[in-house]
Amino acid sequence: MPRVKGSFVTRNRRKKVLKLAKGYYGAKHLLYKTAKEQVMHSFKYAYRDRRRRKRDFRKLWITRINAAARLNEMSYSRLINGLKLANIEVNRKMLADIAVNDAKGFTALCKQAQKAIEKQAK
Repeated sequence: MPRVKGSFVTRNRRKKVLKLAKGYYGAKHLLYKTAKEQVMHSFKYAYRDRRRRKRDFRKLWITRINAAARLNEMSYSRLINGLKLANIEVNRKMLADIAVNDAKGFTALCKQAQKAIEKQAK
């Protein structure tokens, strides 16, 4: 049986990896072995960070909501509790957007939450 070099398949596989490594620093975009290592790491980072992004954005939204709530003399936890008691279902992403872009609307939400807390306390 004749020997098969497999140059076509090998070359295409290597070209694919080097194409993915385009823009990497130093030898990582030139040499196949280092490029392959870096591409594999990059895939791991991308997978991990797609999940981490969700956490980071939720943290950011909570920070923005807390800052806006403090301007209305409320804490974040009291605001969220008050909104639940008032049956106002707004997710944190939308609350943060309202806090940043519509201060009057956010103040109205804070007042409703405060009323619901006072009503429940009685």
